[in-house]
Amino acid sequence: MQPPIILLKEGTDSSQGIPQLVSNINACQVISEAIRTTLGPRGMDKLIVDNRGKATISNDGATILKLLDVVHPAAKTLVDISKSQDSEVGDGTTTVTLLAAELLKQAKCFVEDGVHPQLIVRAYRQATNLAIQKIKEIQVKIKTSDPKEQRGLLEKCAATALNSKLIASYKDLFAPMVVDAVMLLDDLLPLKMIGIKKISGGALEESKLVSGVAFKKTFSYAGFEMQRKKYKNPKIVLLNVELELKSEKENAEFMEETERSLHDAIMIVRRAIKNDAVVAGGGAIEMEISKHLRSHARTIRGKQQLIISAYGKALEIIARQLCENAGFDATNILNKLRQVHATEDGKWFGVDINNEDITDNFAACVWEPSIVKINALTAAAEAACLILSVDETVKNPRSGQGDQAGPPAGRGRGRP
Repeated sequence: MQPPIILLKEGTDSSQGIPQLVSNINACQVISEAIRTTLGPRGMDKLIVDNRGKATISNDGATILKLLDVVHPAAKTLVDISKSQDSEVGDGTTTVTLLAAELLKQAKCFVEDGVHPQLIVRAYRQATNLAIQKIKEIQVKIKTSDPKEQRGLLEKCAATALNSKLIASYKDLFAPMVVDAVMLLDDLLPLKMIGIKKISGGALEESKLVSGVAFKKTFSYAGFEMQRKKYKNPKIVLLNVELELKSEKENAEFMEETERSLHDAIMIVRRAIKNDAVVAGGGAIEMEISKHLRSHARTIRGKQQLIISAYGKALEIIARQLCENAGFDATNILNKLRQVHATEDGKWFGVDINNEDITDNFAACVWEPSIVKINALTAAAEAACLILSVDETVKNPRSGQGDQAGPPAGRGRGRP
């Protein structure tokens, strides 16, 4: 009888096979459950308290996941794609996490039935390519030749981004301000050239855009009364003071969330200028792609037909979650959306949050840059494929635990 071959250090935890894959999928479901209620204009906020007692209130997916301090290796993948979506396009962080988790949920039954994960991965990648082609086919281009029309479209994109934020009721104030700020940038649209300064006291309506450098400094030196306080049309300004706006702790958390909301809107407008095409939001584009994929699935044979159809079903999570977060009957709304998307003129119909019904969201000016949806679908599918490709997890013992059986350390220089 051959002796067992030991390759790993004693105490190493190794899990593999279908149970391990299912365990990773379940861990990702827990992540999506944590943030699914934050999606959309009727989404809820999360209160997160860190180990130092600092409280953060937010409904931004990337912010919440960053503060959760996730340790599960597979679940961390969803955190990473949320960060990626935030840095790439600035919005859609909750969407990308929900999509990835739902794709994994749909794949779970295939894995348990013995379908090889690589077959699922191949079908998911094919479905993602079909979805992106469909978005590019139906997206609406922004006419940059007409500055007035371009500005109107950009303001609607900014307003849609602010709809789900804490400052949604002030979107008519901030949307034009955000567009003005981005339009002041040069052709490279450097984000770091836009600064958001938070000052306690006063009302939110008093917020304004300063086309230049904003700073606050108290004049406290001798003879300051005699100094000029205002210069018109200056060419150069020389300062030997720190340029800063100091904020007090009052309403600090509200101001932090306002800053995060404005950052998302700025990123959306910036992306809309760089990639001049938009689609309808409110679950409209996801329902249209879902219909397209299900129709395509009926034209192919084999297991891929079922998997691509399941991918299409997974996309319905956006419209469903928007309904559930608003307290609507999700089943009823989704049935209406499936029915209208089956017609030729129904491609832009999505959830009507205000009237508990469906509506043409393009006509209702609920617009999003198409690059946001393309990036979200690509990232979600890649994250799902990555997790499906992992069939074994090897966890090394903590440093020092595996060497406890060795001889005790000496005092150095050969002394015992």
